[in-house]
Amino acid sequence: MNPICTQVKVRVPATSANLGSGFDTVGLALDYHDELTFTLNPDPSDGVAHVFIHGEGEDTLPRDETHLVVSTFRRACATFGLGRLGFTLEATNNIPQARGMGSSAEAIVAGIAAAAAFAQPGDLNRPAIFDMAAQIEGHPDNVAPAVFGGLTVSWDFATAEGVGSVAIPGGEPLHGGFHTVNYPVDPAITAAVFVPDYELSTEKARQALPKELPHKDAVYNVSRVGLLPAAMNPVVLAQAAAQGGADALGGDAGVAAAAANAPVSAAAFAAAAAQANALLFTATQDRLHQPYRAPLMPPSTELIALFRSKGYAAAVSGAGPCVLVLHYGDAREAIDQVAVNQLASGHWRVLHLPINTAGVEIERR
Repeated sequence: MNPICTQVKVRVPATSANLGSGFDTVGLALDYHDELTFTLNPDPSDGVAHVFIHGEGEDTLPRDETHLVVSTFRRACATFGLGRLGFTLEATNNIPQARGMGSSAEAIVAGIAAAAAFAQPGDLNRPAIFDMAAQIEGHPDNVAPAVFGGLTVSWDFATAEGVGSVAIPGGEPLHGGFHTVNYPVDPAITAAVFVPDYELSTEKARQALPKELPHKDAVYNVSRVGLLPAAMNPVVLAQAAAQGGADALGGDAGVAAAAANAPVSAAAFAAAAAQANALLFTATQDRLHQPYRAPLMPPSTELIALFRSKGYAAAVSGAGPCVLVLHYGDAREAIDQVAVNQLASGHWRVLHLPINTAGVEIERR
């Protein structure tokens, strides 16, 4: 198969996984991107990858076939029937490396999306890109929001085809492998990401985790992670209150009543929005991974404790050491004030970011 164009530009968002309670399942896309341009070599016999890197990792990342974007692109090209292509990769990296903002997921998604764009016309086949990216990454929590944007909850349906599923009229049982659900996020939800001047490898962070956990800790996290979709979209709470005529957090109607698309009064939405930050605080509580990783990143652990002592929904971003603070409404001045000493030390910087809802984007030329 021949490529359908000679150049593809790819834009992939940073991501934050876990969000406290959602270990290895929940991810969030942030409006902060790496941008990569793949240009095919004019000479078809030149099958070499020429790599140029600007920004994050320009002094440390490889510039040959071992670069994760290049190796992933090669693998995806073979899958899409393109064969070995020679190309120039120019990467402008904004996402910090080894900090818990999804830099490896970005690289994998970029390579697959570029190959798909060279191979297939029209819109990207996002489910196919997600499936391949999750298999390469080994877990779906970062690649899902990088592909789809927004808030995602992902899982590995590790079972034989059809086993464990009930056939539903008009539908099919879930196939084995990785799956994800994309949830809406209110535009007023913002993320402050505090980036330290030290790194932490995901592998080292995983080695700190115990092989067994107390049952009560598992229940603790399950009860919190179930709140995340509602906390990230207060209109759900307002619709539930309007439909049920009761407190959306405790009435019989529950959050499920939002499916009825009940009219929402300004007062009901204001009440739900006011409750959103309290829900975010609760939904980001964790007992499964952060306590065990805390000794690997004392400055991050201290900053999280400081924010949570002030009522802010703070958690480790991914495997760390970045610190994520979620908030409904613009509170950047107040958030920066909490961390004024850390920011003044020169060891931290902060990124105030909207939530990305587009996921990976491509442009063909």
